[in-house]
Amino acid sequence: MPGGAFLLNSGGGGMADHGGGLTVPVVVTCFMAASGGLIFGYDIGISGGVSEMESFLKKFFPGLLKKSAHANKDVYCMYNNQALTAFTSSLYAFGMLGTLVASRVTRRVGRQAIMLIGGSLFLLGALVNAAAANVAMLIVGRMLLGLGLGFSGQATPVYLAEVSPPRWRGGFISAFPLFISVGYLAANLINYGTSRIPVWGWRLSLGLAAVPAAVMVAGASLIPDTPSSLVLRGKHDDARAALQRVRGKGVDIGAEFADILAAAEHARRNEEGAFRRILRREYRPYLVMAVAFPVFLNLTGVAVTAFFSPILFRTVGFESDAALMGAVILGVMNIGGILGSGFAMDRYGRKLLFVIGGALMFTCQVTMASIIGTQLGNGSKMAKGYAVAVLIATFVFSASFSWSWGALYWTIPGEIYPVEVRSAGQGAAVALNLGLNFLQAQFFLAMLCCFRYGAFLFYASWLVVMTAFAVALVPETKGVPLESMGHVFARHWYWGRFVKDQNKFGDEST
Repeated sequence: MPGGAFLLNSGGGGMADHGGGLTVPVVVTCFMAASGGLIFGYDIGISGGVSEMESFLKKFFPGLLKKSAHANKDVYCMYNNQALTAFTSSLYAFGMLGTLVASRVTRRVGRQAIMLIGGSLFLLGALVNAAAANVAMLIVGRMLLGLGLGFSGQATPVYLAEVSPPRWRGGFISAFPLFISVGYLAANLINYGTSRIPVWGWRLSLGLAAVPAAVMVAGASLIPDTPSSLVLRGKHDDARAALQRVRGKGVDIGAEFADILAAAEHARRNEEGAFRRILRREYRPYLVMAVAFPVFLNLTGVAVTAFFSPILFRTVGFESDAALMGAVILGVMNIGGILGSGFAMDRYGRKLLFVIGGALMFTCQVTMASIIGTQLGNGSKMAKGYAVAVLIATFVFSASFSWSWGALYWTIPGEIYPVEVRSAGQGAAVALNLGLNFLQAQFFLAMLCCFRYGAFLFYASWLVVMTAFAVALVPETKGVPLESMGHVFARHWYWGRFVKDQNKFGDEST
């Protein structure tokens, strides 16, 4: 099973682990749920590659194609076109909307239903895009894709956090970004092949997004809803059956189910809306994390590297085929980083990954800025040796991101929120991330045109800030049951002034 090996136990945790061993049912269930990450990765990879295909540009953006063919003044600005970037960014604007809607209705319909809706919307968007006859139809398809991403991104990481055993939770949630990387790699391989098909190759690339969408719909339809979600809707018998199903026959689930019931009862005693509640003082750490994680994720600079890697590689001197193959290798590096992170986070904890990843990403960004700043001049392409160095730095950067923020962005926010604000916290984080994706996708090429190599130094400076934030303010959550997460924040040197160690939902051992 792809990605299955990295879920094996590699270390214990501090808090009590109520049963929840590594069973075939829980692995299969999480594998099916995590497959929703395919649609994220596929779209990131496809949109960047399709934007660089001559047949696509000739049909929708002929003026840009003529401009790039006669570019002789400033290679940084060759692809700066707001209509072209709207093709990518419109998806993320509607993804933000979809996330907010999903957050509002999740408690009423359950996480499984939200995942099904997300996959279905993405499937419909893929078909519309493949049949697009004009830019308007293209954007409508992207809007549907965005709504699908918003629904699935809101529900899937929380689903994985709620059904996975605490001891292996980091690895299970990492399956979601792993599937994102697999989808990204598949998209770039497809782009590499379809770029050789004249006239309609881009349609095949966009239309094949229906495949990961169908996989997600099929996977979501075969798994139960989470026990926490079922309890919150008053379906206690179904919740117990769902928990028994994922933990395996014969496993004693009494203590874990009691914790889930207690957490749900605590949520019912706070009937105030989750979005209003998370603004209260005692939930301040969770609100900060919901804002900080998506902001810092985007300030790594990885989003624009992933979206526009073929264009970036062409800018520094590679031809079309080499640029697309570079994007394929980038996808392989992403998968390697995610696999390494899945092995390490439940053995060594989350903080070490932040430190190693931050240091390597900073080094790569500074290296790329130095080479591009000194070697890429107006009206000229970079010498091959330096272009290869930029390529290598980009690969290392991608693997380092996947090792750290790429995996932990989905892991930590998916596991830290109390049940009464879980949908609001995850929804706010994913919505903000998609909103920032929209801004970056829309304006990065303009930023590259304006700041040139300084764009990479901009991201490098933020890597120092976010690594310090992770070390000082993100608690270590390795092996902590979801229902005991509040104790970790209550004992933190700073967050303890906001979160009090009370409302204990289960037994604890240290």
